[in-house]
Amino acid sequence: MKQFIVMTAMLAGVTASCTAAAALPKGDPEKGKQIASQVCMACHGVDGNGTEPTNPEFPKLAGKQAEYLLKQLKDFKAGKRKNEIMAGMVANLTPDDMANLALYYAGQKAKPGVVKNPALLAQGKKIYLDGNPDAGVPACAGCHEADASGYGFFPHLAGQHTEYTFLQLKRFNTGERDNDKGLAMQSVTVKMTEQEMRAVAEYLAGVQLK
Repeated sequence: MKQFIVMTAMLAGVTASCTAAAALPKGDPEKGKQIASQVCMACHGVDGNGTEPTNPEFPKLAGKQAEYLLKQLKDFKAGKRKNEIMAGMVANLTPDDMANLALYYAGQKAKPGVVKNPALLAQGKKIYLDGNPDAGVPACAGCHEADASGYGFFPHLAGQHTEYTFLQLKRFNTGERDNDKGLAMQSVTVKMTEQEMRAVAEYLAGVQLK
């Protein structure tokens, strides 16, 4: 009964944090494709599927929500999300450029990821779908959907590079990444162990959308 009450409270908190409204950007994906081929290709690939295994620390952008992508670009430009490479990349982008890029990458199909440590898959799936009530960790699926397809400001995670997902979870955990305050990530990851973060990252790399 105690575990049920804890889980109910956790899910209520996550549900509240997942109700952030997101307006779909307006723009021209074809113009976004032109920018992607000139500015973003080296790290993210023209189609947004990245350049793994060369640079697995650079994320796949294909299929992520346009709302989420636009927010991240704006945050990089404003210095709310800190990354020296991205700060330079967005410096000359206009608001229209960023909206066009977000729409272009959101319209691309994400390719399957690569699982590096299959032994962690079962643990990662359990945490992603059910959370860890004993530690106060809610299910990731509460915001990112059971199939990791995402919604609004909560990004598509299926097939993402293991290294990138793990690195971002660690950055949320330590507070190094704090541009999404109010959207649950800091409060969730601070309760996760490093192995749990690695397990979730491995699991998500292997998720394929139908």
